[in-house]
Amino acid sequence: MPAQNPARAEFTRGFKDTLPLVIGAVPFGILFGALAVSAGISPAGTMGLSLFVFAGASQFLAAGLFAEGAGTLVIILTTFIVNLRHALYATTLGAHLQALPQRWLIPLGFWLTDESFAVAAQRFSEPDPGDDKHWYLLGSEIFMYTNWQLCTLIGIILGRAIPDPAGWGLDFAMSVTFIGLVVPLLRTRPVVVCAAAAGVTAVLANGLPHRLGLLSGALVGIALGMLVERQQENRRDD
Repeated sequence: MPAQNPARAEFTRGFKDTLPLVIGAVPFGILFGALAVSAGISPAGTMGLSLFVFAGASQFLAAGLFAEGAGTLVIILTTFIVNLRHALYATTLGAHLQALPQRWLIPLGFWLTDESFAVAAQRFSEPDPGDDKHWYLLGSEIFMYTNWQLCTLIGIILGRAIPDPAGWGLDFAMSVTFIGLVVPLLRTRPVVVCAAAAGVTAVLANGLPHRLGLLSGALVGIALGMLVERQQENRRDD
């Protein structure tokens, strides 16, 4: 029996390891599609956000801010800062991907999500040799991307047919899933500092308008996490 192609094996493993997280993400996609059209975003615009932005937390924020009448600049700035957490992801995964050409780095960067980062960080930390682990990340990302588009479409259909989709209670599943993603990643000092600072700041600034409390938490957490990471790198270089 011929040995399985290593790239295909990694791709398949990434696909399989992401399955539990894909199942957990199903309510997110459905809820986003429903809430976005209920907020007044057109079905095409809602689908476009999932296709070309593909950042669940930022998409929810954008839809909520749009419903509250926030300005375009506020929406763009908020989603940009929330997505700055990907700078920390890049620090973690970069050492394993830096040899790849741009034709790989660009799609892997665009498709990267919290879920794919979580499984890829675990896979990349395993000591087994091999130059095909980026196929693992690709398998995870494509699975997540396809699932998100299908669930957004379902949410759009349901959101136009069922009033008050926010009353479904799916936002609770979102919180539980993100807690499940974050806790296993709290293994290094920069990540712990980032999570703690973001959480405390978001709670203290919760009363600010236009979800600025969440924005502040993301900004403070990312800044302190990157600062601690930089300090550790400087100590290693000394």
